[in-house]
Amino acid sequence: MRLFLVVAVAASLLTGCKDHPKKIQKQVWTDEALMDTVQKQTFSYFWEGAEPTSGLARERIHLDSIYPSHDKDIITIGGSGFGLMTILVGAERGYITKEEALIRFEKSVSFLEKADRFHGAWPHWLLPSGKVAPFSTYDDGGDLVETAFLIQGLLTVKEYYANGNEREQKLAAQIQKLWEEVEWDWYTKGENTLYWHWSPNVEWKMNFPVGGYNEALVMYVLAAASPTHPITKKVYDEGWALKGEIAKDTTFYGLETVLNHYEHDASPVGPLFWAHYSYLGLNPKGLTDAYADYWKLNVNHAKIQYNYAVDNPKKYKGYGKKMWGLTSSYSINGYDGHRPDNDLSVISPTAALSSMPYTPKESLQFLRYMYTEQDSLIGKYGPYDAFSLEKNWSLPRYLAIDQGPIPVMIENYRTGLLWNLFMKNKDLHKGLEKLGFSTTHKNDN
Repeated sequence: MRLFLVVAVAASLLTGCKDHPKKIQKQVWTDEALMDTVQKQTFSYFWEGAEPTSGLARERIHLDSIYPSHDKDIITIGGSGFGLMTILVGAERGYITKEEALIRFEKSVSFLEKADRFHGAWPHWLLPSGKVAPFSTYDDGGDLVETAFLIQGLLTVKEYYANGNEREQKLAAQIQKLWEEVEWDWYTKGENTLYWHWSPNVEWKMNFPVGGYNEALVMYVLAAASPTHPITKKVYDEGWALKGEIAKDTTFYGLETVLNHYEHDASPVGPLFWAHYSYLGLNPKGLTDAYADYWKLNVNHAKIQYNYAVDNPKKYKGYGKKMWGLTSSYSINGYDGHRPDNDLSVISPTAALSSMPYTPKESLQFLRYMYTEQDSLIGKYGPYDAFSLEKNWSLPRYLAIDQGPIPVMIENYRTGLLWNLFMKNKDLHKGLEKLGFSTTHKNDN
């Protein structure tokens, strides 16, 4: 039976009656019902679909049971950060009880306390044993970007329980300790930039300085905010902002990009996850610094991609007002970073759905389209990771880093829950102030 169809028959015994309506009609969806449904389904990825030993997020879930090597039970660190925030959505929306959420958080934090870390940073992947699973040949140590996404989630949970009972305050204290143990300054290797990776086996061989605009703004903010291992403003200005070069924007589809999305080529905008990952907790509304208005940055990023799909210069099947959004995801041949100048006809639902705060009308159009016209592309954990109508391609597969932002950003659009919690953190505000940010979201502590 196709998803979300209702049958207009009262009982099978009546099927022979000529007056009985045999027509199958589709469910009438309100916007609220659509958002409720996709939030609950994507939440389930991180709840019932979690890796059982840790309670953290599996890197991927394939409903066709076809997996690469050992990936079925691989734990993703960044995706787990998104998952922690999603569980808060579940507790507040009543998908689970608050007691159930607390038990899960205790389990996950206890696992993270014992898991492999490298100068305080977790690796990209962990095995259920807590040991590192190499992400690539030389990526077998600390991953600072993934760690930042995990810390963003952990600090959001901490604020949720900070003023709770004794048990809840114990959890908050455990999280504070994990946060304070990350050696952000180590990952500069004495230079004015943050490096993505460090390995005890090959040290800095990956040699990946993180600079220019991408998904990692929250890493620099957290590094400046650290109460124990902070970076200086100079690291932000020279490493991330490239001595001001980051502000050399362009105009694309009639909108300013606000920042230079690509340091080394002429690509106008990046994949849409850049507008999501750092902003699951870091509220871009009213957030400015010397280089950007971050609300304008993200709104324009999403609207540019919408305008691109409406224009549809490659004349791909289905592109338009109801079907849009390019980001890094599964693709026809493996995995790819889809964006307007790397458009392979692959639409990734997380792109439009996680942009809900920025483009509510356009994102709701896409959501309605998926559940009323493309419901075969929806499974137990929500819309499948990616599809192409042009190539008649889709797979019943999910990735944590794509499913996680959907319920979180929809909740931020609806209630501001995760933004309100994360932005309460007093350490965070010290970091923002150090880096010269202004925000209209004040610290309530």
